[in-house]
Formats: sequence, structure tokens, C-alpha cells
Amino acid sequence: MLTVRIRSTKYGQSWTEIVTLVGLAVAPPPWVVVCTAAGILVGRLLSRVSPLKIAFGVGKDIVLAAVGAGVVYAFHAAFTGDTPEFHVVALILAFLAMTVLDELLVHPVVALATRSPLRQQFRRYLDIRVGLAFARLAVSVVIVWLLSVNGDAQVLLVAPLLILTLHLWYSSRIRKRDERASWQRLASSAEALNDVDLRRVMEVAVEWTPDLFSADGAEVEVFDPPMRVRGSGGKIDAAGEGEWPSDAYVITTVLEDRQDKTPIGELRLRFRGPVQLNEMEIYKLRTFSSALNTAIHNASAYAELQRVAVVHAHDAAHDALTGLANRRQLLDQGQRMIAERHADGVIALLLLDLNHFKEVNDTLGHAAGDDVLRQVADRLKTAAHAGDLVSRLGGDEFAVLLTGLPAPAIAAHRAERLIAALREPIEVEGMRISIEASGGIATAASSGGIAELLRRADVAMYQAKRSGGRIATYSHARDTADIGRFAITGSMSSAVADGTLTVDFQPIVDLVSGEVRAAEALARWHHPDHGTVDPLRFLETVERSGLLPAFAEAVLDQALLACVSWREAGFDLPVAVNVAPRSLLDPRFPGSVMTRLRTHDLPPDRLILELTETLTISQLEVVDQVLGRLRDEGVRLALDDFGTGYSSLSVLSRIPVHELKIDSEFVTAMETSPEAGAVIRSTVDLGRSLDLAVVAEGVDSEPQRRALWELGCTAGQGQLFARPMTAARLLASLHRGSGGRPGTLAPALHDEGAVIRLTPHRRAVPRQRSERLPHLGG
Repeated sequence: MLTVRIRSTKYGQSWTEIVTLVGLAVAPPPWVVVCTAAGILVGRLLSRVSPLKIAFGVGKDIVLAAVGAGVVYAFHAAFTGDTPEFHVVALILAFLAMTVLDELLVHPVVALATRSPLRQQFRRYLDIRVGLAFARLAVSVVIVWLLSVNGDAQVLLVAPLLILTLHLWYSSRIRKRDERASWQRLASSAEALNDVDLRRVMEVAVEWTPDLFSADGAEVEVFDPPMRVRGSGGKIDAAGEGEWPSDAYVITTVLEDRQDKTPIGELRLRFRGPVQLNEMEIYKLRTFSSALNTAIHNASAYAELQRVAVVHAHDAAHDALTGLANRRQLLDQGQRMIAERHADGVIALLLLDLNHFKEVNDTLGHAAGDDVLRQVADRLKTAAHAGDLVSRLGGDEFAVLLTGLPAPAIAAHRAERLIAALREPIEVEGMRISIEASGGIATAASSGGIAELLRRADVAMYQAKRSGGRIATYSHARDTADIGRFAITGSMSSAVADGTLTVDFQPIVDLVSGEVRAAEALARWHHPDHGTVDPLRFLETVERSGLLPAFAEAVLDQALLACVSWREAGFDLPVAVNVAPRSLLDPRFPGSVMTRLRTHDLPPDRLILELTETLTISQLEVVDQVLGRLRDEGVRLALDDFGTGYSSLSVLSRIPVHELKIDSEFVTAMETSPEAGAVIRSTVDLGRSLDLAVVAEGVDSEPQRRALWELGCTAGQGQLFARPMTAARLLASLHRGSGGRPGTLAPALHDEGAVIRLTPHRRAVPRQRSERLPHLGG
């Protein structure tokens, strides 16, 4: 008998048709029916099956034998003497009647017991069943024919051999087909598990498991975070609140962490009765559990990336003390609103500075000063309109972005209301303190961005302080800095040609060894009349004037020339250049970069192009193509000021960068702010998980260097190691080295031979945040 398990029940395929047909040819039909019943009863009792199955099996085979006997009687082919007679038509019709009736009796019962569709049950192994039926019929006919020809009962000795051969053939076909279909389903289930949502991974596992292992139900439980999904009969209980019957038979597989092998969850298979999995099923269960374990790990890692991204975005956009928006969020959101310039009204900016706040800190201490700042923040948020953005820029300086103004003059009235909210004394440590503030108002002009708006508000605020008033509105006539900017713009076009535009370089240093790993190009402009111009000031002028392409082209050439000079001197350092958003919209940009690399005979990996999060938010396909081609050519990509924008995770998922750069604001604040330290730690962990280099900007002291190294960061830049310098001075510094070690700019953190913590080496590029190379323009 061939046994097949469906759910927790086993079903057998016997060969009684052959025996019955041969018996009808050599014995009277009544005796055949009686002997069939007796033989089946004894066989089922010996196989120790349930009484219900014994009753069904005996009853079914008695009916089949009776039907076969009826057909034989109908064709007058019943055994009447000592010698069997060969009635082939009667034998064939009797076999067909018995086979059809067997199909009609067995499959509805199996479908009902397993709760599977009747059509599916009939179609299961249909081709194999039909082939086997013809083989059984042929064996029966041959045996009866041999008996009728020879009349020798010894011919019956051939029957077991023929039946055994059929049994082995049928069993092999069934097993091979089951194994092939089972592995195909297993491969499909592993592919279906490839999802980044943890709950969806668990639901997919519960959907596929019952069919893979012929179980009545399945359950997946994850310990951290606590989640459970259960299902049976094609229905999913996402909450996992339903209870299984107390007598259910459950097979449990523990899901383990891939590194430390600690349990992270369990996969449970439910059966209505005891089940013994065979060797193949056990191997499949292990394979599926491994795929599920990997899927859970990947989904959990993705969820952690999302959590880190949310923390980064929040910490980067908010002031830790007051919870208000910080300078970065004000600049980003203000620039976006100014760029849109929809018909919702005028945009203005109010810049507030608390007068004599230093006296509060000096008299009552910094804790009291912090309390004052928090209360000022709360009052400003309460007084501001729903669409306004209240932010703290640092120290005692606040800004409010006023939106939806019907006219520019309304800005002054809104500003008066905000400052009036600060008139009531603030109670700190039992004392009532009066707060005074000076404010400057500027409305968004037809040209210029948020940086210009902030500068104008700052000019107005100092006008208010000088005049002794509370509020002043920006006046172009009194803005001497704005007048000077036009003079600078007029000289900018000749700066590239006459050599007044130069490039300095700031090195990045291995935090452990002090070895220089790369250098970043920083533009310098020595104006003939104004002297050295602040980079932030002339870069804004360059981008506004349309001179960006030629300007950035000259800077890139100088940077590559410096890289060649270092390389020839034995210091093979990469050089980094910033990329402007406009360059990424030009499909010709990668070709231009590669042409310059070939001109200077430099390998592509000696150039690192630094991107900012704000320039990669766009979903334009051309941006992805440009960056993809650059990376394919071997140019390295770095994501600058990581975590200070709003698209960190989406950028990492779309752009194949090689390294992340921690903003100097976090490095400066990490000694006093646990939040800043947490941001740095999470960035380092993220880089380690994605195999990316992590570089810290603004490393200005040895305690910062050591603290960053202890957090796992291996590279940094800042004034601790070197200020920006010319290419020649940097080369001289590399030759001179630190402590007689060429190529280093700082002593090693540990002596040679000391036992230290090992961290993965990363090659990266530094930059001083306040001195940024102009973007490469297309």
C-alpha cells in the first residue's frame, strides 16, 4: 500500500482491483466478495488504523468487489468450472466500473476531511493515476489470460512480482513529482518573503507554510518587537489573538539570530493530530526557517534604518533645548517656500535677539538661562500663526518665518504681537525676570533665497539695536553689505582668468594613526580691492550671477593638478569636489568629468564627488543615471552633512554612495549634548551596516578626536589636524610629517604594540563646513 499524508491524516493506495479481477476469473463471485472483505479487514487491522478508516476501507472494497461481480454476471462470464475462461470485455468493463466507483467514493471523502476543493483533489496526480489504471488493467488481463491458457495455478505466483513492480513505479513517480513541486513552492515562498515590512513577512510565511508542509495552520512569533501572526484555512489573523484547540499537535522551530544564535522568534505548524515529518520535510522546514530568519533580519534592519532616519531627520531639524526648528530646518523650509512662491501671500522673516541675556546666565547660571529660553520658545509658538515656522538659531537668537501675509506691511504688526508675548515677566527659580528683545523684519524679494532673507533680517535687527527700538524693517538704502555685493559681482567674471581665484586644501586624517587619507578642495578669492572675500559670500554671488560653470571648471582643474603633484611626490591622496544640483541634471556631466581625469592621467577613484541631501531629493531619472554612470566609471561618491536633511534613507536607497560625512554641528555639540552623541553613534552604526565610510567634520580638539574614535568613527577633519592650505604647503607638511612620520599630521592615539579596539578602515574626504567649494555647474 502506498501511503500519502495530507494534513494530519494518512491516506493509502491499495491494489485490490487486480486481486478482485483475478479472483472473479478463478472463483465464484460471492466467494470473491467475502474473501475481499476478510482480506481488507485483516490488512487494515494489522496496519493499526482508526476504526473509522477500517470501516470505510472494508465497506468501499466490498462495494467495488460487488460491482465487479455484477458486471461479470451481466456478461455471463462468472466462474462455473475448474478451468478459468478468458472474457476480456467483461474484465475490462468490470475494471472500469470498479476504478470509476473508487474515484467517486475516495476523493470526496478526502476533500471533505482535508477541507480542500473537490476539483483540486480530483486533478491531483490525474495523469499518473490514469497511467497506473491502464497498467493495473494490463496486469489483470495478462494473469487471467495465462490462467485460461495454461490452467496452472502456479501462474498466480507471477502476480505479486507484477504488483510490486507497479507499486515501485507508482511510488517513484509520486515521490519525484511531490519533491519537484515541493521545492518549486519552497523557492517561490522564499522569494515572496523578500519584503521590507516585518508584519508582511510574517503574513507571507503564515500563508505559505500550511501548503508547504500540509499543515492545518501556522503561526509566526517575533520576540522583539513582540509580534505574532496566525493563520489557517487561507485566513490570516494578523493580531494573533485567536486560540488554537487545546488538543492541537504543534511542531515548533526556533528562529535564531544569525550572529549570536540567540532566539528571535518561533515558527509553529499546527496539526489536528500527531504527525511525524519525514526526512525531506524536516530538511524543507529547516530551509524555509532559514529563509524566514533571513527575511525577518532584513525587515528588522530596514525598520532600524527607518528609525535611525527619523531620529536623524528630527535631531537635524530641531533644537535640542527648546524643541523648535533649528537653523537647518529654517533654511530648508524657507528656501522651499520661497522657490514655490504661490499665491498664498507674502513671506517675511522676523529675527529676534534677547537683550542682556548674558546677564541671566552670569547671574543665575546656565540652567536658569536654559529655562528662560524654553519659556521664550513656548510663548513664541503660542503667539505665532498656524502656518508660521518658529525656530531657534542658537544662543539667544530666534527666528519666525511669517507666511500668508496679505501685504508686506502686515509683517510689522505680526512682529509686534510676537514681541508683545515676551513682555510678561518670566518666573525662574522663584524670581520674576523681565525679557526684552530686538527684532528685524525682512520680506522675501523677487530674487534671492532664504540666506539672503536671513541676512537682511539680521541687518534690520542690528539697526533696531543701534537705534534703541524694538523692531526695525529692512531698508535697502542702509544695507552697505548689499551694495558691496554688486561690486564683487562685477569683478567675479575676471577672477578665473587673472589668477585671483585659488584653491586651498584641507586634509582628512585617520583618527587612530594620524595618517592623511585624502584632501578636499576649498575655493579662495583674493579680491584686488576687498581683500580675501568670505567664501559663503562670494559663492552665493557666483551662483546668482550665472558664472558657476566656468568657476567650478577652474576649481576642478586646480584640484586635479594638485592631486597629480602629490601623486608624483609619493602621496597618493584622493581629492574631493562638491557637486551642484544643476550638474546632475546634465547628462553630459559624467563625460566632462571623465575627460578631465584622462587629461590629468588620474584614475577615476582619485576623485570624490560630494553630494548634499537637498540636491538628491529629486526623483528625476536623469539624476540617477548621471550618478550611476559616475560610479560605474569608478568615481567615488560621498553624502555630505548626512542626517541634516529630510531624505537620508531615500537617498541611500537610490544613490550608491561610498561614504557618509557627519556634520560639524553634531561634533561640536557632542561633548554637552547626549542627542548629538546619539546621532553620531547611529550614523556610524548605519555606515558599518551598509559598509560605508564615515567621516566626521569639525574635529577641533583631542577630546573630540578620542570621543569620535570611541564611537567607532575612524576618520575626521578639522583644525586639530590642519587649517586649509595651498597644495604646496600640504605637500611640505606631508613630507615633514608628525613626529618624524611622513604622511601624518598628528601623533597616533596609541603606541605601537598597544592593544586597541579594531575598527574597519575607511578612506574618505574632509571638509570644513563653513568653507565650501563652489558646486560644479553644468
